Amino acid sequence: MIHSRFLRNVAVFSLLAAVYFVAGKLGLRLAFAHPSATPVWPPAGIALAALLILGYRVWPGILLGAFLVNLTTAGSVATSIGIGVGNTLEGLVGAYLVNRFARGRNAFGQAQDIFKFAVLAGMVSTAISPTFGVTSLSLGGFISRANYGSTWLTGWLGDAVGDLVVAPLLLLWIANPRVRWNSARTLEVVVLLQCLFLVGLVVFGGLFPFQSKNYPLEFLCIPFLIWAAFRFGPREAAIAILVLSAVGITGTLRGFGPFVRETRNESLLLLQAFMGVVAAMTMAFAALFEQRQRAEEQARHLAVTDPLTGLANYRKLIDALDAEIKRCGRTGSSLALLLLDLDGLKKINDSYGHLKGSQALCRLADVLRLHCRNIDTAARYGGDEFALILPEAEAEGAQQVARRISERLADDQEQPPLSVSIGAAVYPQDGETIEMLLGAADRTLYEMKRRTLQRSA
Repeated sequence: MIHSRFLRNVAVFSLLAAVYFVAGKLGLRLAFAHPSATPVWPPAGIALAALLILGYRVWPGILLGAFLVNLTTAGSVATSIGIGVGNTLEGLVGAYLVNRFARGRNAFGQAQDIFKFAVLAGMVSTAISPTFGVTSLSLGGFISRANYGSTWLTGWLGDAVGDLVVAPLLLLWIANPRVRWNSARTLEVVVLLQCLFLVGLVVFGGLFPFQSKNYPLEFLCIPFLIWAAFRFGPREAAIAILVLSAVGITGTLRGFGPFVRETRNESLLLLQAFMGVVAAMTMAFAALFEQRQRAEEQARHLAVTDPLTGLANYRKLIDALDAEIKRCGRTGSSLALLLLDLDGLKKINDSYGHLKGSQALCRLADVLRLHCRNIDTAARYGGDEFALILPEAEAEGAQQVARRISERLADDQEQPPLSVSIGAAVYPQDGETIEMLLGAADRTLYEMKRRTLQRSA
């Protein structure tokens, strides 16, 4: 078992190192100020996501990947070790701070946690890697003191945006990889990404129909990012941010867009600063919209749910019964309604206490759920009375359901023993309105209770 675990860890470390190495090589292709300092550094986000998902134990993979990237780029073995240690410590500190203060991998569920993530992972921890790296290069004679500050800023901003753009994308999609979009939703996603790509070309790709290609049009991107945040949530918003970032980097390197300056490095630094701020704000908006949607759904659920039993409440019962009556009127089908009264609830409360009385109501509610089809509606009618709507059911079918419910309660060994009186009504024989059906079921219910009392007497 120990040998198997060791091999599994080695495989994980090797894979992480390989991914880190490839991403690092791609990032260093945009290193214009110094071969080891780039304003675009995706490995920072990869390392942070890996540490948050897999745990701190994967740090050797990050260290190995960072060391190999720098050893095959510039500097010496000593400087590569220093840069690798800085990259690894940055990821570890960032993961610890996010776990400690921003709910770890679940940081993107609430806006306040996203802002904490942006500050702790995107600004604080990312100061570690450039400090180690630039200092190592400076001590090794590969960077002059005059260039120390600009190189440090390049490395810090590259790591920061890597954490803000790449890490959320990996964390959100690995946590929830399943896509449950219908055709309309899928079409909307496609249209959104196409529009975002098009506006990205207008802003950063030289598609603006005037002679100047550097107008400050970056604000045109905001509505489409808000669209992604509002309609889809953080996961899809992370994709939109990545698409815009890729278009922005490509266009800026070609000399188009509002952030183009005298040098490529300065242009990318300005673009990355913009993308970092936009990424944090978009993800926060997405979380706020998602929180609001969850709150609205919860409010709607509470408005039609009995808080004790979890069944539908009286309001939902009436709405469902009205809808079924209208449907039966259109289709000519039948409908059965059962009213159930828990026998002796007052006696249970007096003998066993009100807690046991509440538990008795919940036991009956569980039995109703057990005998409900997907199309049925079980509800608490009020007090100790319940209702069960049975679409497409005749009188005989309703009586079979009533018998099964009574038998299931009689077989229950939990104390106190429960019994129930049940009345039934069928549409349209017993009535064609809500009031008529409820009245008919109520009469048969109390007729059953009367006969039960006579037999017990």
